[in-house]
Amino acid sequence: MRFNVTVAVAQEDHWYVAKCLENSIASQGKSIEEALSNLREALELYFEDGAEIPVSKQTFVTTMEIAI
Repeated sequence: MRFNVTVAVAQEDHWYVAKCLENSIASQGKSIEEALSNLREALELYFEDGAEIPVSKQTFVTTMEIAI
């Protein structure tokens, strides 16, 4: 079975952190590609254990400027 999840990637110091927005599972790597590969592995294990598969829905991700 194949399905899509929404992933955000951010750099934190010398690491990239990839996080699935549907279930908050995250992983890290020294490159974006490594972080995504590690997250894919973590998600596959998570869903193999019987976790509920997310229902596809349209998700909007953006940035926002905040004045302080």
